[in-house]
Amino acid sequence: MRAGRRAKYLLLSLESGTLLLHLGMSGNLRLVPADTARLPHDHFDLVLDSGLALRFNDPRRFGSLLYARGEPHEHPLLKRLGPEPFSTAFDADYLYRITRGRRVAIKQLLMNSQLVVGVGNIYASEALFRARLRPGRAARTLTRADAARLVRAVRTVLRQAIRAGGTTLRDYLGADGAPGYFRQRLYVYERRGKSCRRCGTPVRAMTQGQRSTYYCPSCQK
Repeated sequence: MRAGRRAKYLLLSLESGTLLLHLGMSGNLRLVPADTARLPHDHFDLVLDSGLALRFNDPRRFGSLLYARGEPHEHPLLKRLGPEPFSTAFDADYLYRITRGRRVAIKQLLMNSQLVVGVGNIYASEALFRARLRPGRAARTLTRADAARLVRAVRTVLRQAIRAGGTTLRDYLGADGAPGYFRQRLYVYERRGKSCRRCGTPVRAMTQGQRSTYYCPSCQK
C-alpha cells in the first residue's frame, strides 16, 4: 500500500485500486492490531498483511471513504480541483488571472477548491490579514502586487500551521493524537472584539457564505 494526497483527500493505493479517504471535521486514522475491540464511531478497518489494521474513526460522520478502480486523479471528486497552494501552478500570475472580472469576495474565491485547494475558513482569514486585504473586497479589484502578497501569505500561514500540527478549536487531533497548536498564533480568527496583534484596533467579524470571517478594519484594506 502507498499513501498520497490530493487536496483534503488521502489516497491509499492498493493492488487493485485506490481508496479515497476524507477525514471530515473530526475523523482520524489509527494503526491497531486487527483484533482490537472497536471504539464508538470506528467505521472501517483496512487489514494489512502485518496483522495490523488501519482503522477509520469518524464521530461526526462528515468524512467519506470511496473506492476507485481507475486513475484516482480522474475521479469526479478530484478531477476539477484547482492547484495545490505550494505548487508552482499557484503563483501571483495565476491568482491575478483568475480574479479578473470576478465580483465574488476574495475570501470566498480563496475557499473555492476548483480554483485553489487547501485554504479553509481559518487559513483564508489569516492569510488575508497577513496580506493586508479586506476579506469582503471584490476579487477583481486585486492588483498584481496584491496577488503576489496574498500567494506569499497563503503559503506562510499553511506552512506555519503544518509546523504547529494544525489548528485545534474543539476536537481536532493530529496523527500522533496531539492537538494542533496553531490557534496560539492566530491573528484574527475567533478574536472578535480583541485588540489586533499588529495595530491594537478591535478585530471585527462578519458572515460570508454562512461562514464566520474575522478581520482588522485598520490593517486590511
